[in-house]
Amino acid sequence: MTSTVPALGTRTAEGSALQAVLLDMDGTLVDTEGFWWDVEREVFASLGHTLDESWRHVVVGGPMTRSAGFLIEATGADIELAELTVLLNDGFEERIDHALPLMPGAARLLAELLEYEIPTALVSASHRRIIDRVLATLGPHHFALSVAGDEVPRTKPHPDPYLAAAAGLGVDPMRCAVIEDTATGVASAEAAGCQVVAVPSVAPILPAAGRTVVPSLEVVDLTFLHGLMTEML
Repeated sequence: MTSTVPALGTRTAEGSALQAVLLDMDGTLVDTEGFWWDVEREVFASLGHTLDESWRHVVVGGPMTRSAGFLIEATGADIELAELTVLLNDGFEERIDHALPLMPGAARLLAELLEYEIPTALVSASHRRIIDRVLATLGPHHFALSVAGDEVPRTKPHPDPYLAAAAGLGVDPMRCAVIEDTATGVASAEAAGCQVVAVPSVAPILPAAGRTVVPSLEVVDLTFLHGLMTEML
């Protein structure tokens, strides 16, 4: 499968192998990837360090332990990982308490998945405390379950989060459509054997077998997702 977008309205659910839709959170459903970078810059500025803009592509989409650990090593900041994690989560929560913008097409897609009773899970590298805050805005009723980065043995880019979500829904990972915005998340979903729709946010994502790259969630609907899975048959 390439980056070619299936024509909307030309596919139907008939014969589709789609069993569930698994959705990333930051940068996919909510426009918060920039929030994380702003918080990281502010926290490190308070420690006397300036973050290089090129590092943003390194930390985007990754688990906090990896991202924060990289920034500590890159800057030489005198702070422990556990302390930095608390500061970053606190700063992020403060931002989303003031505003939590949705990505274009996110509300419409969630409503459609709910209307047609498609099993749906939220799968994020963010910690549970952050996911629960975001769910309050997204609406927990849109998701049968959610998987947080601090609830699995290994988070993204490992397959564990998506395997956990599929197991929790009682479905085959190969019959799950995953929507992700970063290379880290895409790697996690593909390692779990899922079909991936990549909607790049901060950094480009190249097309590959089993991966469809689209410019926005606005071109993704249930017909589109059924079409992806139908091509597997």
